[in-house]
Amino acid sequence: METREVLERYKKGQISLDEAESFFRKAPYEELGDYAKLDTHREIRSGFPEVIFCSGKPDEYLKNIYRKMYDTYGEVFGTRASKEQYEIIAEIIPVIEYDPVAGILKYERTDKERKGLIAVCSAGTADIPVAEEAAKTAEYFGSKVERVYDVGVSGIHRLLSRTDVIQRANCVIAVAGMEGALASVIGGLVDKPVIAVPTSVGYGASMHGLSALLTMINSCANGIAVVNIDNGYGAGYIATQINRMGVKNQEGR
Repeated sequence: METREVLERYKKGQISLDEAESFFRKAPYEELGDYAKLDTHREIRSGFPEVIFCSGKPDEYLKNIYRKMYDTYGEVFGTRASKEQYEIIAEIIPVIEYDPVAGILKYERTDKERKGLIAVCSAGTADIPVAEEAAKTAEYFGSKVERVYDVGVSGIHRLLSRTDVIQRANCVIAVAGMEGALASVIGGLVDKPVIAVPTSVGYGASMHGLSALLTMINSCANGIAVVNIDNGYGAGYIATQINRMGVKNQEGR
């Protein structure tokens, strides 16, 4: 339960004063053996629940973390998961969903409302795994997302045919490898923030995404912020923060 829910349930007489007090006396994290401290108050502080980075975690640790997160929140979200990890978690949480393209391993409530609009653009089809990590992150956190894929600058007419979408969005995520020019082009077409995501897609001189990263950092277009190479999750998180502010502004709050 969140703070507001506890207070509302106490006000309605659904829980006792002792039960409400017990909630607020809890430590802001929960120990799982000597390998994890689950940040159960993160959503209270930042507005976003804790997310699991799956890659590299031992199987038993991952199972215990997923079970605890699911039992606590009724939903759970993990990034950079493998098919093998999905099969392990599915044994204890049969409703878990896995996207092998984005590497997302999640279960989320079906009654979630998605608001605002974030446009997620990819330069090429090879950039879609990172773009999908960004898109699914934003959707999990309550943002409406529209995907505009394979609109790189080598065929710029494809991007120009979708300017209506990117100009309506509260925020745009531009995912590109190679030379990473997509973010600069989009930055010149919109009046909203653009989050540039360099990917490790490209030939030898792309240096596993460093070329795209340097292009985006050195962009002459205004309003562009850059996250780390292949960091779709980080882009989706920041875009959701911006989108939430846009929604509040549109609702007059």
